[in-house]
Amino acid sequence: MHALSLPHDLLTVLCGSLVGFSLALIGGGGSILAVPLLLYVVGVHDPHRAIGTGAWAVAANALANLIPHARTGNVRWRAAFMFATAGVLGAFLGSTLGKLVDGRRLLLLFALLMLTIAALMLRGRRGHDGTGYPRRHMYPRLGIAGLGAGALAGFFGIGGGFLIVPGLVFASGMAMLDAVGTSLFCVGAFGFTAAINYAVSGLVTWSIAWEFVAGGIVGGWLGMLAAQKLSRKRGALTVLFAAVIVAVALFMLAKSLPT
Repeated sequence: MHALSLPHDLLTVLCGSLVGFSLALIGGGGSILAVPLLLYVVGVHDPHRAIGTGAWAVAANALANLIPHARTGNVRWRAAFMFATAGVLGAFLGSTLGKLVDGRRLLLLFALLMLTIAALMLRGRRGHDGTGYPRRHMYPRLGIAGLGAGALAGFFGIGGGFLIVPGLVFASGMAMLDAVGTSLFCVGAFGFTAAINYAVSGLVTWSIAWEFVAGGIVGGWLGMLAAQKLSRKRGALTVLFAAVIVAVALFMLAKSLPT
């Protein structure tokens, strides 16, 4: 790619800030936002390259944003390791398959999956207060949910927060804020697995990826502060999480469908 101009650099950093803010606020939305931002704002024209670049940037941002959540006690480490261990295997298998699928069709399937997840989260939002944690047979449930979420995250080339957060909530019964913090560890693990697979195929634009990371660190600190405030309102984080998913899914459907 040609050398980026300064205004374009700043635009890329700002897009990264939005991604980091979303990750820290709702534990997801990183690649949900990163892929369309890379395609339609930054100007990465190849969907597979946008997915690979976004996966790398989101994974790095997730691990950076994990730090403030861990300091405030919002990370359930045992659940995180169980979910991530199973998910990494799924992410590798899913990302290998995803590279073989037409890019436009991949984005269309991605958007439809997002709408399904949003509906499931809204349906059970009143139970996301952590009173059911830990559930019986929590660790086998986390392993199954992690494998499935990792496979889907790898297939779509995403960090998978929008899959991981509901997976953690439904499998363990943890509170929404804890699921947001815990998911960042899993997002990093899934994202790097998929990103390495794409990078081996030359489908990562490194200059853009690191600009996204730089912006995302700043946005992440702001997002964590907002998450702490919203968590005091019952169901608010769940509703916001679903609203972001629906809005971006509809946008991607509009862009993906043939004109």
